Amino acid sequence: LPSPVSAFAKKPKTQGAEEGATVVFETETEKPDAKVRWQCNTKDLVSDDKYVIKADGNKHSLTIQAVTKEDGTAYAVIAGGSKVKFDLKVKEKEVTEEVKLELKEKVKEEVKEKKEAPTPAETPAEADTTPAAPQPALSCLTFPVPFPESQAPDMKTDLTGLFTEKPQSGEVTVGENINFVAKVNAASLLKKPTIKWFKGKWMDLASKSGKNLQLKELYDRNSKVYTFEMQIIAAKPSFAGAYRCEVSSRDKFDSCNFDLTVHGGCPHTHSMDGSEEAGELDFSALLKKSASKSQVKNEPDEDVWEILQKAPASEYEKIAFQYGITDLRGMLKRLKKMKKEEKKSEVFLKKLDPAYQVEKGHKMKLCIDVANEDVDVKWLKNGQEIQSTGRYIFESVGNKRYLTINHCSLSDDATYTCVVGDEKCTTELFVKEPPVTITSHLEDQMVMKGERVELECEVSEEGATVKWEKDGVELTRDESFKYRFKKDGRKHVLIINEATKEDCGHYTVKTNGGESMSELMVSEKELEVYQNIADLTVKAKDEAVFKCEVSDETVKGIWYKNGVEVKADARTNITHIGRIHKLTIDDVKPEDQGDYTFVPEGYAFNLSAKLNFLEVKIDYVPRQDPPKIHLDCMGHTADSTIMVVAGNKLRLDVPITGDPAPTVVWTKGEKVKLLVFLIKTWSIKDGDVLTEGDGRLHVESTKGHCIFTIEGADKQDEGLYSVIVRNPAGEDKADINVKVVDAPDPPSAPRILSVGEDSCVVQWDPPKSDGGNPIIGYVLERKKKKSYRWMRLNFDPYTDTTYEAKRMIEGVEYEMRVYAVNAIGMSCHSAASQPFIPVAPTSEPVGLCVDDISDTTISLKWRTPEHLGSSELDGYGVEYCKEGSDEWVPAFEGLTERTSVIIRDLPTGEKMQFRVRAYNMAGPSAPTSLAQAVTIREIMQKPKIWIPRNLRQTLIKKVEETINLVIPFQGKPRPVITWSKDGEYLNPKQVSVRNSDTDTILFIRKSERKDSGKYEVKLQIENVEDTASISIQIVDLPGSPEKLKIMDVWGFNVALEWKPPKDNGNCEITGYMVQKADKKTMEWYTVYELYRRTNCVVADLIMGNEYIFRIYAVNMVGLSLEPCFSADGAYIQKTGFEYKPPTYKEHDFSEAPKFTHPLVSRSVIAGYNATLSCSVRGIPKPKVTWYKNKMDISNEAKYRMFSKQGVLTLEIRKPCSFDGGVYMCKAVNASGEDVVECKLEIRRKYP
Repeated sequence: LPSPVSAFAKKPKTQGAEEGATVVFETETEKPDAKVRWQCNTKDLVSDDKYVIKADGNKHSLTIQAVTKEDGTAYAVIAGGSKVKFDLKVKEKEVTEEVKLELKEKVKEEVKEKKEAPTPAETPAEADTTPAAPQPALSCLTFPVPFPESQAPDMKTDLTGLFTEKPQSGEVTVGENINFVAKVNAASLLKKPTIKWFKGKWMDLASKSGKNLQLKELYDRNSKVYTFEMQIIAAKPSFAGAYRCEVSSRDKFDSCNFDLTVHGGCPHTHSMDGSEEAGELDFSALLKKSASKSQVKNEPDEDVWEILQKAPASEYEKIAFQYGITDLRGMLKRLKKMKKEEKKSEVFLKKLDPAYQVEKGHKMKLCIDVANEDVDVKWLKNGQEIQSTGRYIFESVGNKRYLTINHCSLSDDATYTCVVGDEKCTTELFVKEPPVTITSHLEDQMVMKGERVELECEVSEEGATVKWEKDGVELTRDESFKYRFKKDGRKHVLIINEATKEDCGHYTVKTNGGESMSELMVSEKELEVYQNIADLTVKAKDEAVFKCEVSDETVKGIWYKNGVEVKADARTNITHIGRIHKLTIDDVKPEDQGDYTFVPEGYAFNLSAKLNFLEVKIDYVPRQDPPKIHLDCMGHTADSTIMVVAGNKLRLDVPITGDPAPTVVWTKGEKVKLLVFLIKTWSIKDGDVLTEGDGRLHVESTKGHCIFTIEGADKQDEGLYSVIVRNPAGEDKADINVKVVDAPDPPSAPRILSVGEDSCVVQWDPPKSDGGNPIIGYVLERKKKKSYRWMRLNFDPYTDTTYEAKRMIEGVEYEMRVYAVNAIGMSCHSAASQPFIPVAPTSEPVGLCVDDISDTTISLKWRTPEHLGSSELDGYGVEYCKEGSDEWVPAFEGLTERTSVIIRDLPTGEKMQFRVRAYNMAGPSAPTSLAQAVTIREIMQKPKIWIPRNLRQTLIKKVEETINLVIPFQGKPRPVITWSKDGEYLNPKQVSVRNSDTDTILFIRKSERKDSGKYEVKLQIENVEDTASISIQIVDLPGSPEKLKIMDVWGFNVALEWKPPKDNGNCEITGYMVQKADKKTMEWYTVYELYRRTNCVVADLIMGNEYIFRIYAVNMVGLSLEPCFSADGAYIQKTGFEYKPPTYKEHDFSEAPKFTHPLVSRSVIAGYNATLSCSVRGIPKPKVTWYKNKMDISNEAKYRMFSKQGVLTLEIRKPCSFDGGVYMCKAVNASGEDVVECKLEIRRKYP
């Protein structure tokens, strides 16, 4: 498509302005009469007090009065199909130096007045009569103000303007209630916002919620707005002061300061008894001094830690109230710990701070000072020693030791420790991840219907998570795969397959640091006009019909007259039937004259015609002339034939003369026999029809013309029409032959003759009727069975009735349909064909070889074809013929699904050739044959026994388990097989033996101990033999240990001794289970689970209790059925001392993941399963993810992942050439991550 031409000659540009200023955006259009719309955030703007919109010819302007912060957003101007976007950037109004000095002086005067004001104790009368003046709400100013440091709001640097409504300062009378409301729009947030309310700088009000304070939270799902309320009930004077509201969501933060003023009471008096009525927003009742002093003090901020370290313990509570500390106990514990550390440290002159913060990707440098310049230090990360690498650099300068971390990542967010000898200092490093921003924004796109759309943006971080929305609704990967999301490094792409009109709208991509929006416009494909509307000239009271025909039946349109939309009424009728659009105006009047236009919806063109009104003036001449018909061709010749399209109006306008005005008679005759006519007659006089006719027929006569009209002509209206004019002076006659033509009937349903890999051959029958015009060709369409969209295969008419359709997808079900085309137009579509699937025959089977041969039989085997295609394999056909002959004979009826076959009853000694074909629904494949003919004759083969690997060592089975030994062998003719055990023949009642041509089976249903021994099998063919032996060991549970004795009792310990069992279960005793029980409860507890010696010491017994013991023997089968009990009990004497168990510091076993065995690059053969293995160590157990070419393959069915005891295995099922690449294994836990990778090369099966 050609690039669209912009409707703008001059485009508006992005501007910046200060708050309160007036901004004017100007633009110029190419056409002076173009309609222009202005938008703000995709909403249309109208002229009002805020926005002034002007238009002067092709010049247009938008004026924004009194600009505010809310006006700083995206704007657009639209003209026709062109749209231009621009922004308004609003800056805060700058404060001049004079204003700043004036504000500073004002603040100093107010602070000085408060310091000099008498306290309530000194002037009680004034305190009772004069309420305290509220503190000036300086935070409400719209420009920067130099706050006193004690009142400066605690703001963070990353402000993103989360509040849509901020709490405002308020006033309340003592005893009344007041609400503070904050609203947050969560539409752009990935996580629910968290809100905190503070009084002063430190006091968190969440812990003060009660009868005087209630915090509420509401959420509106429609507008996605959170509403947070803080309600103060029964206000008291102590509640007055400065408050702060903070809201955060991940890395976004915003805050707002506001004040509360309480009237009607002394704001500086507090209850001294600490009762519940003293209020719940502070703990000032515990203090003897008024809080007002701390409120009016305007001293600079000091370090609270330094104040607490220098102050005595009696002043801690006072300092906590003065600086708004709520968690005083926690701070004192930390202070105590800090003081202890300072006293203990003899090695460090300067320790690490408690915590550091660094942005991701930046460099961090940790520094300590040591007392001894020659001492060595070690740096630990989460308890693990750090090795010097490119990212970790150790430096030693004098008594300073540095640890530099380059390019900090999230894995560096950990606890770092510096160790010098036995002393150490620790710090926390917090790595702040910067918000993901959009570096390359989305672009507006205009595409045609059915095309593929790709909306692409680029973000600042690789692997970042983004959210796609359409008109505010989040997009997901649905079942029809309408939307697909693609990641390529920092690029993110939204793919829309086969765009439709429903896909029009605004698409937004969001990250946690910004968003980008673009508009997608989908246009219909080019609309073909089969019949244009024509100019009309009509007289008064006539009917005017504008008619057009377009190629798409579903397209709607609008009729305009002189640019104004035409509405249907009593005289005006608008119809849309199929591809035909009509505008009919009855009883035409002079005001109906004008330019009429038809505009198809969704297309950038129109059809125009003019309606001319004809005024008839009659001049009377009193004379007589004989009537005369004036036609170019008169009579019954072929040249007088008039052709009309079915459905259109047939209008026969015959010029006539005669005076007086002649009477006109119209007749229609249909030839039945020679010179015999069936006549239909219509006549008029003075414009009135004299004979009754059809309602579609209109006959009228005007001065100089007689007009015969048929509305909506059809096939029945064909024939010979005659017009006769008479007056007293004579008559005249003319014949007109009318032929009605139409679009052809639809062809018959197409038939699929054959299919290929990506094509099919389709055939159809011509339509029964060609519509009166010869068929010039056919148009074909196809669609997928599960789709609703038909795709045209040819745009020029195809003359034949057999067509080969190509470029189809193998394995997808399709349907076909056909249109017939003549000179009039295109028929309706035919019925759809039967569904079909393009498939190709498979490739030939591979590896055909002779597996076995005898005097009359041959055994063949082969492998499946390399290329099966999308169709299922139906089976294989096997054929053979004699050498030198071309007559191939099927080896059996039908097909076989197996890849091996035995062909019997072949002639002995004959040379035969064999071949195999694979069959699917497309037919047989190419054959594969043996390299040379095979002679049908038995081949002598020596006997040979193939002992399986698992039977080359002793086979161990439990009692009553089944033994099934399969021993393969070779030998021809079939050998004689003999089994024996320890030199004796087997008992057939206990042991079963089954033999075949290729193996022998030894079967014991329930094994017993006596079945243990050495079994021998012997093969013999004539004088040649082969033997092999197999050892079988049947094991059982051991017997009980014997003679358990208590050898000694001392302290909390008992010494035991016993003898092994007489019956070891035919296998080695692996250990003993020792259990104890208190005689009071007789509950048994295991002391040793697998103890190998026959004596032990049981420790940690409770004094004053008497114990008994029992022993189980353990072998590879399990525990003995019965234990051996001790004959006597052991009593633990009480002692006079108290046992204190030692305390141990809990060890941190956490460990970052580390691969102990890496992945090894491999080269494997296509079609055979391949595995990649590595081993990893880490505590806690790391999460493992596999990648191929940096793409996550965890959820793909082609791969299977195993993890056992730290050994990780990736199995690739039947790899092909596309599975080659770089594979990566990534292990992650809370302590860190590690990565290994390797390269996998796929070789072809047969070079």
